[in-house]
Amino acid sequence: MKINLKDLNDKIENQDYIQDLETVKYADISKSKSKIKPYAEKMVKEVVAAFKHNSLVQTQLAVTGQRPATFALETNIINLPYANYKKIANFFEEGQEYDLNVYFETRSEYVNVSGFRIDQLATEDEIEKDSAAIVDKLVDAIIEKLTTIREYKKPEKKAAKTTKKPATKKKKTTSKKK
Repeated sequence: MKINLKDLNDKIENQDYIQDLETVKYADISKSKSKIKPYAEKMVKEVVAAFKHNSLVQTQLAVTGQRPATFALETNIINLPYANYKKIANFFEEGQEYDLNVYFETRSEYVNVSGFRIDQLATEDEIEKDSAAIVDKLVDAIIEKLTTIREYKKPEKKAAKTTKKPATKKKKTTSKKK
């Protein structure tokens, strides 16, 4: 599917795209490919359906627990989330048609300093020709990000330097009486 910049921006601004959000507890999927796979299959299936209907899609899997994360697949012409759609115009020209790709997004304060990561998962051709391979790729990507999130150590905040001078003790002078 090809789309021009104006149509892309209009669709995102008006939320004229397929949206889905699934929520799962971390304990229900923890590190298990077989438990993550049904969610990945559903997400990929929704992307394939969106391409067939010439529609954009944003499908999300929110993982709740001690270190929450949201994984999303979005179709776009650039690796920018829909939330930053106004910046897309900085990279593309009006009047031209661009191919959509599928991007895998991770949002979590434990994924990196910015709390966000986006990678291209597939092209339209790749996901339509072999969606099972893309499901496997997505499962691996989710497991990799869950591992990163579980092992992430936030950078320590640097203590603000104080400019106060240390308090000085005053010498007491005693005078002897004669």
